[in-house]
Amino acid sequence: MLKLTNTLTGQKRDFVPLGDTVRMYVCGPNLYGPCHVGHALSYVVFDVLRRYLEYKGYDVRHVQNFTDIEDRIIELSKSERRSIGDISEQYIQRFLTEMEGLNILRANDYPRATAYIPQMITITQGLIDKGLAYPTDGDVYFRVRAFPGYGKLAKRSLEEMRAGARIEVDPRKEDPMDFALWKASKEAEPAWPSPWGMGRPGWHIECSAMSLTLLGEQFDIHGGGHDVIFPHHENEVAQSEGYTGLAPVVGYWVHNGLLRRTESDEEKMTRHSGNFVSLRDALAAHSADAIRLFLLSAHYRSPRAYSEEEILSYERAAERLRAALEPGDAPSGGRAVETEGYKLRFEAAMDDDLNTPQAMAVLFDLIREVNRGKDRGENVTDVQGLLKELGGVLGLTFQSKIADSVAAQPFVDLLVEVRADLRKARQFALADSIRDRLTKLGVALEDTPQGTKWKMG
Repeated sequence: MLKLTNTLTGQKRDFVPLGDTVRMYVCGPNLYGPCHVGHALSYVVFDVLRRYLEYKGYDVRHVQNFTDIEDRIIELSKSERRSIGDISEQYIQRFLTEMEGLNILRANDYPRATAYIPQMITITQGLIDKGLAYPTDGDVYFRVRAFPGYGKLAKRSLEEMRAGARIEVDPRKEDPMDFALWKASKEAEPAWPSPWGMGRPGWHIECSAMSLTLLGEQFDIHGGGHDVIFPHHENEVAQSEGYTGLAPVVGYWVHNGLLRRTESDEEKMTRHSGNFVSLRDALAAHSADAIRLFLLSAHYRSPRAYSEEEILSYERAAERLRAALEPGDAPSGGRAVETEGYKLRFEAAMDDDLNTPQAMAVLFDLIREVNRGKDRGENVTDVQGLLKELGGVLGLTFQSKIADSVAAQPFVDLLVEVRADLRKARQFALADSIRDRLTKLGVALEDTPQGTKWKMG
């Protein structure tokens, strides 16, 4: 049985959904800029979780929101003199294109926060009625000390959270830790009518409204990066449980580790600090399979650093996977290679809190089995089929960066010849540079006694 680590309990336990359909909500992008590879890490992780759940026979209802109203979008709208709608649409389309390029399955729903303002107002009023929130001068704040479980997701006391948080000084708050559910309108900002006057929602209430509306008052999985455990998800727990009176609202809180730009960076990749690699640039330089293999090569809850060198090594690994799927020379009636043990090992790894590094190891063992079978003249069709099936669970496409086209061939031939001349001249660094650049494009070189051969997967 699949076991998942639940951030709320801090324990790894059997995954038991509430019903026949697994309902999963994943925090989506804030639409003030392009996605980077750190975002991709989270989306790949939850794409694989969804794929594995479907592999195990579950139906999955996957919801991922778009935050299209928030402070940074408003700032960008003012500076560029563009509507938030125009900005949001630009980055939504770019996001969807890049997710497709990374072979991430489309969510069943992509709700936009601005389409759920009435639900946010209803929840906010419900919290006021229960004494969990209070209005003041057109704003509405959540009363954190009125919710006894506040801090249970982050595993910190209110005092510890206060010490580590950036707290907006506002004398109208009953407590400095109280957070905004609704914000009174300001000049030149988008605003909607509410019982407390014109205004807009706070960031945290958005996800509560969208998840409860689309998935019900209790659902199975809520995902996101480790950086949103506090305050965003902590505040969601308080809002959603406070409003519904149900606990827990979410069966499994699942959080992925964060990606740094380099090993020496102490901070995660962020757009506002500029220490990021855009997903568009990464996809231009590398195949989707190489990026996915790199991101899945560490456990999803582990922090890590971006590495071009590692991705290049996984580009070569992706080529080995593609090559293993090429037809063998054995007759169709030859002895078939045994596959059941590999499937069980793969499932055991994935069942153990989505242990993708161990699952990847099974794929590379399957490559060796294919190659041994081909060398022995055995029928490797079944093991190739299993390799493709299990690779598909990890979202691999088994496709190279560039297509095998007639137009590309003469240019690759020329580069292979130039590399050969450089090797003869003992200019190995330049020759290796050409090989690495071709590998990035999905071109695999094989040096043989008869010369260098190449192919595109």
